[in-house]
Amino acid sequence: MFAAIYTNFSTIEMENNDLLKMVRDKAQGWLTESYDKETRAQVQLLLDNEDPAELIESFYKDLEFGTGGLRGIMGAGSNRMNIYTVGAATQGLSNYLKKEFAGLKQIKVVIGHDCRNNSRKFAEISAGIFSANGIKVYLFEDLRPTPEMSFAIRRLGCQSGIILTASHNPKEYNGYKAYWNDGAQMIAPHDRNTIAEVNNIRNAADIKFAGRKELIEVLGKEMDDLYIKELTTLTLSPEAIARQKDMKIVYTPIHGTGVKLVPATLKAFGFTNIIHVPEQDVVSGDFPTVVSPNPEEPAALSMAVAKAKETDAELVLATDPDGDRVGAAVKNNASEWILLNGNQTDLLFLYYLITRRKEAGLKGNEYIVKTIVTTETIRTIAERNGVELYDVYTGFKWIADIIRRNEGKKQYIGGGEESYGFLWEDFVRDKDAVSACALFAEMAAWAKCEGFTLFQLLQKIYAEYGYSKELGVSVVKKGKSGAEEIEAMMKRYRDNPPTEIASSKVTLINDFGNLKGYCHTDKETFTLNMPTTSNVLQLFTEDNTKISIRPSGTEPKIKFYIELHTRINSIDDIPAAEAAAIEKVSRIKVSLGI
Repeated sequence: MFAAIYTNFSTIEMENNDLLKMVRDKAQGWLTESYDKETRAQVQLLLDNEDPAELIESFYKDLEFGTGGLRGIMGAGSNRMNIYTVGAATQGLSNYLKKEFAGLKQIKVVIGHDCRNNSRKFAEISAGIFSANGIKVYLFEDLRPTPEMSFAIRRLGCQSGIILTASHNPKEYNGYKAYWNDGAQMIAPHDRNTIAEVNNIRNAADIKFAGRKELIEVLGKEMDDLYIKELTTLTLSPEAIARQKDMKIVYTPIHGTGVKLVPATLKAFGFTNIIHVPEQDVVSGDFPTVVSPNPEEPAALSMAVAKAKETDAELVLATDPDGDRVGAAVKNNASEWILLNGNQTDLLFLYYLITRRKEAGLKGNEYIVKTIVTTETIRTIAERNGVELYDVYTGFKWIADIIRRNEGKKQYIGGGEESYGFLWEDFVRDKDAVSACALFAEMAAWAKCEGFTLFQLLQKIYAEYGYSKELGVSVVKKGKSGAEEIEAMMKRYRDNPPTEIASSKVTLINDFGNLKGYCHTDKETFTLNMPTTSNVLQLFTEDNTKISIRPSGTEPKIKFYIELHTRINSIDDIPAAEAAAIEKVSRIKVSLGI
């Protein structure tokens, strides 16, 4: 995209001089009449600044249209989110769609967007480009959750769709995710083919910006109603909801798209006592009440928890800006509010769904899906209950791929990942915080009817299937130098993997970068059965610890997933197991040098 230029130089001085010349030359190309006046002015300011750091960051490479689309800081430049990088992505996708569906009389796409600054602008620009290429566009009238966009692709029989969102990233970011005709994010060969088309867009003159209004149709409440109605067919415990309909539930959209549909969906399921956090119902890409709109972070839920204390609520739910990730808080046995992590919510969801399905009578063709970095306790639950488990790469496109492969053959129960994403239904093909909120509420109502809280249900799971402690550690490395540091760290772990972690021998190494595994015990190398390679390294130790290491695909960080397991005899053993796990995590971090 826009002819990326990058060269390795033999000395730091040479690299700095040549890099600065390259970015200046590249920036000069953005001062032509192909770019609008505002963009040209922003680029000129970068060129005139005595400190070239921002100029370099804005132009040292092209913002990569990867397998997950685009994500980056907003601003002028080839390495920034703006109407031209978004435009190149849309033009490239249009070119590929016209090749792939050349036999169709009318190619159709859906466009959605979240609350972020410029998201509506980028959505409308994209609608214009698609329509300029003769493609029918269904454009949501306003912000909507990502899963509803996925639903609409399938419902309207579209060939593709996009959503403008940077998920839970800080406010400076925006992003662009592309979907295929099954409603899932693209995988091979469509992702690679689209990337190739996007990379063929050399400059702004290659982008068709002049839209055709007659090809753009606005989607509104009618699609909302269809989506919510379909979600209500999922319920497994309507009697429990009827008995606990007045249960107090605090919900916050953290300024994002969930405000449109989550309260309405909870009410459609039968819950009548939804308590809002008014300050966070305000739709804003500035996210004024939080530093980061990420439901994984305690600070993002602090206002909702305060509201729960004030109102004596029983459950706190929060969704990220594009409504695909869910966070939750529950009361422990001392009536203190605690936040559940993504592994714990996945455990609860899948335990509940398998339990209720089993009570209704399993047919033997049911399956669940998790990602390779998500807790192995889920595997234990599946195996003991006779439910098949699929282990896939991080990213819901891989869960969607399993659903697609099994369509009409096996029964999907649910799937999730540790990063707060879950999908209950199969008529959406991306993680869905709208349905996850309804599932949380239904599960809480069912547990209450059974005589325990969600916290106690989690303890029950630990007592039955083994205690597990999961912790994620992210090391942030920003910019060009940060990307190089992350690459060097991954190479170091691969070339010299630890033989011992926290005094426990490493027994197994899985390198998904080359699809090779090595068992220290048997001294054997084997091939990993995965659809493609992925930049993930996993280490397993003698004492049943799992360490997964991977660079983030959407943020400037390298992630470490630490997972420990302990057998316990009863719920009374959990505090001791927790204390031992916390102490061991500290030693593991020292072993890994993080």
